[in-house]
Amino acid sequence: MSQHRYRVYYEDTDAGGVVFYANYLKFIERGRTEHLRELGFDQGSLAIEKNIVFVVKSLSADYISPAYLDDLIEVQTSIKLIKNASLVFVQKILNLEKNTVLFNAEVKVVSVSRNNLKPCAVPQEIMEKLNGRK
Repeated sequence: MSQHRYRVYYEDTDAGGVVFYANYLKFIERGRTEHLRELGFDQGSLAIEKNIVFVVKSLSADYISPAYLDDLIEVQTSIKLIKNASLVFVQKILNLEKNTVLFNAEVKVVSVSRNNLKPCAVPQEIMEKLNGRK
């Protein structure tokens, strides 16, 4: 599991100081990106060197409690399932100061060829690192 902390900024909130619902998806996108980066893969290099990009196929989200301006949040990311051309991530956002869960999500991403956006196998070297980190 990887953990990344973020501060809630004014730009993340609505007029009432509550995090806008779509921004939780941005926070978990960052979490997945950083999870891969910790494994030694940045998505820009994967696109250029391996000709693959990861795209979200589906997700389920549960908004439990709101985050507010200036809250310190943590995005926790782990991999639940690895298949030939897809990954399922389990993600959670916590308020660190209140020690409460704010948001849960399960996100399925598919590896696609950068050229034609059709599903393709995740390269073996990436699979090995993903399986070691699961």
